[in-house]
Amino acid sequence: MAAVGRPRRSCLAVPGSSVKMLAKAQGLPADQVFLDLEDAVAPLAKPDARKNIVAALNEGDWAGKTRVVRVNDLTTPWTYRDVIEVVEGAGANLDCIMLPKVQNAAQVHWLDLTLTQIEKTLGLEVGRIGIEAQIENAAGLVNVDTIAAASPRVETIIFGPADFMASINMKSLVVGALIPDYPGDPYHYILMRILMAARMHDKQAIDGPFLQIRDVDAFREVAKRSAALGFDGKWVLHPGQIDAANEVYQPAQADYDHAELILDAYEHYTSEAGGRLGAVMLGDEMIDEASRKMALVVAAKGRAAGMSRTSTFTPPAE
Repeated sequence: MAAVGRPRRSCLAVPGSSVKMLAKAQGLPADQVFLDLEDAVAPLAKPDARKNIVAALNEGDWAGKTRVVRVNDLTTPWTYRDVIEVVEGAGANLDCIMLPKVQNAAQVHWLDLTLTQIEKTLGLEVGRIGIEAQIENAAGLVNVDTIAAASPRVETIIFGPADFMASINMKSLVVGALIPDYPGDPYHYILMRILMAARMHDKQAIDGPFLQIRDVDAFREVAKRSAALGFDGKWVLHPGQIDAANEVYQPAQADYDHAELILDAYEHYTSEAGGRLGAVMLGDEMIDEASRKMALVVAAKGRAAGMSRTSTFTPPAE
């Protein structure tokens, strides 16, 4: 199935300049933690932030979490030092590099080649460190298909709403929320465009942050929109958003149970013992091959989230 990979329901942002936050993040229930060298770190603090991140990756306990570092974008003077220092210093304890404000495939090619050179030099497995590509402006969205296809290392395509809104002159200061003057969802096209590119190339699609960090109910409502489309997860900027993200981007228990029942029932009925049937009734519902594919999506999300089923399929008595 497309886009099966590391669980990323909740992707926690942690500024690399804060030793305290780097330590606290290790004990939080986020699926992914990305240690930030970009927007959350002042220019003068970036050199020390690199050192903090290397130490945190090497010495911290990140068990069960995907470990990501967001470097600065390639229009800045910091990116190459970010990549070299972090990967040379902690490459064995790093899962992905996140590249922000990606505008074209060439930028992904640069990061891929740089990672390959470092891996070869250090004797690390070539290709093990993944890439997360963040789409934050019009150029990135227009080129998102080629960005997603630029390297086998690419694991996720991420929507960066704040910079995107600024790049297209969107008239709003509230990141991620609906705009009262617009009769619809102004982000729907952007999210769907990212999702289509991600799924076409078997990548995960991740929604960006919601900045009103104390309004968890509003965060949940915004997250439900991208989750309904099929996104795999969302950024969280505060520990209070983690549980909401984990809940929204995994199936409800009833849906997970039903998906597993469909898979079991379809496997039975298409078998010799089940009569080699292609379309059958499961309760009041007809299921067929299309039902199996839909159920596999829901079941895979539940399994990735560590859910346990509460019901089982029992073949009918002969």
